[in-house]
Amino acid sequence: MSAFRLLPPTRSPAWLALITLGAVLWIASYSHLVEFADRIIGLLGFDRSTRLGEALHFFFYDTPKVLLLLTGVVFVMGIVHTFFTPERTRALLAGRAASVNYLLAALLGAVTPFCSCSAVPLFIGFLSAGVPLGITLTFLVAAPMIDQIAVVMLFAMFGWKVAALYFGFGIALAVSAGMILARMDLEHLLEDWVVVIQQNGALDIEMATPTWPERFASAWASVKEIVGRVWPYVMVGIAIGAGIHGYVPQELMATLMGKDAWWAVPAAVGIGVPMYTNTAGVIPIVEALYGKGAAMGTLLAFMMSVVALSLPEMIILRKALKLKLIAIYAAIVASGIVIVGYLFNFIL
Repeated sequence: MSAFRLLPPTRSPAWLALITLGAVLWIASYSHLVEFADRIIGLLGFDRSTRLGEALHFFFYDTPKVLLLLTGVVFVMGIVHTFFTPERTRALLAGRAASVNYLLAALLGAVTPFCSCSAVPLFIGFLSAGVPLGITLTFLVAAPMIDQIAVVMLFAMFGWKVAALYFGFGIALAVSAGMILARMDLEHLLEDWVVVIQQNGALDIEMATPTWPERFASAWASVKEIVGRVWPYVMVGIAIGAGIHGYVPQELMATLMGKDAWWAVPAAVGIGVPMYTNTAGVIPIVEALYGKGAAMGTLLAFMMSVVALSLPEMIILRKALKLKLIAIYAAIVASGIVIVGYLFNFIL
């Protein structure tokens, strides 16, 4: 039975009215964030000319901003995700020319709802459907790293150029990593039980096509589940960003993480790899550090490493990959992120 059929029946007119009302309230709220932060600061009796006042203003401005962006993006992408099931994605990647499939795998990874938690079943399903290892790994690089939330939040905070470069370099990195890994003939580093399933093939499960009310209900369920799960990370990230914004000297950040600090990019990637957080929580920190003079390429390299090579993902992948393959995979992706960080700093 399709998961969409488990949702309660809803009427399209009611959903359309609620969505329209929600969109109007969202736009009205987003357009008055500065006034909201100013009012809160005034009511609390703080002056923005002080460090504490500026830090608090950052917090009260960014908190509703990030949560509004997060809610809007998750709802829209929740609708998009109803068009992509694992079976449909697997079918798209199987049986096409390899040169096309690497790009397709990266693009599907960028728009589909799969994260590191679903890496192993997707990995097995793709391989058993005849998808080559390199193309499968391209998807696994792109899926967590090129996050739709990150693209929209980067656009809202830094403009279209930063968002476009993040998306474009992320796609290029995923494709390049997959092609390099494919040329290394690493299939012998899969766990034995994965090879057995790969040889036996996978079962195809037919999913019923959801109605639009069911798509809306699924999207709202995604909002409640995702926003409900990540909001503590968001609050912590904004609090850290507020502290940086209010108290860290600009000259210090320019020295430690500026373009002239050649060691900053590899150091940022080295720090980011063992960490575990989400883009909604790390972007406020990126925003605050950028405002203090840190180079954008260094910050985006840090963000990419946090979401693409987290320790929990490596632990999950260990169920299907031998340690040597995980080490090779992590080293190639981390090296690519370092290169992307330097390119960002050169361009921006």
